[in-house]
Amino acid sequence: MGVDADDRLHFLMDNNPIESGSAMRQVFHWTILFFASHVSFAQGTAVTYLANEGVMVWNGNTKILFDPLYDRSYGRYQMVPDRVRNAIFSGDAPYDNVFAVFISHHHGDHFSAADTLRLLQSRQDVLVYAPAQAVAAVVALAGERDQGVLDRLTGLDLDYGDIPVNMVAGDLVIDATHIPHSGWPTARTDVQNIAFRVTLNDGTTVLHLGDADARTVHFENDEAYWDETTIELALPPYWYFLSDDGIEILENRLDVIYAIGIHAPSAFNDPSNRPEKLLGYDVFTNPGEGRRF
Repeated sequence: MGVDADDRLHFLMDNNPIESGSAMRQVFHWTILFFASHVSFAQGTAVTYLANEGVMVWNGNTKILFDPLYDRSYGRYQMVPDRVRNAIFSGDAPYDNVFAVFISHHHGDHFSAADTLRLLQSRQDVLVYAPAQAVAAVVALAGERDQGVLDRLTGLDLDYGDIPVNMVAGDLVIDATHIPHSGWPTARTDVQNIAFRVTLNDGTTVLHLGDADARTVHFENDEAYWDETTIELALPPYWYFLSDDGIEILENRLDVIYAIGIHAPSAFNDPSNRPEKLLGYDVFTNPGEGRRF
């Protein structure tokens, strides 16, 4: 990773691992932080944090969004700032040229059916990929005149153990698989949580795990699938950094170069409120911050 002087980034470089013997901890501890929501890059791939699990990944004019529009904080998570939401709907920079939006699952802190329908209505060039449960909620709200926009809404009816799905759209290669929501096997087992692995036009691959449960068993049966593509950037929920299984998944089950934790509670904005084990890892906590690769 590198930073050009004219990017006007506020950055911190620290290459001292907090623990010896863990390559993943060392990689996570090399961080470049910048705090700006309207930044453009001449080259390379960048990721900007919207809030909760909402992120924008961009390379040149290719931009994709994950979990950007939701309407519930549950008193715990940050909301996407109104100015960012408005820019997403209107297509104002830097949210112009968004090619596709990916929705991980049908929960109020990740997805709003009304906002998704509004996006399809207002952005005629945007594709949306979502689990079938979320698509059904959007279709239920759509009127007769909305049938045309629903053509740009792709539903993925995947269950636990199903073969991953592969799609190509424009300059994107999209892989999708079902990873159970956290709480498995006793809670939220009916939720279709989709992990999207998306390769952008330059070959950069990004993995968004949604609220995936952090147990190695979910990744053991698809070793060939996870081995076939190097993941430049993984976006796991922060709890992957708090368990041995989560670290095992990122270090050994997935071919990951760099990872940034997401879904951090609002309280984590204050480092003193973060679990001590989390302090050695890179986690998004402030809307507008980002990384460049």
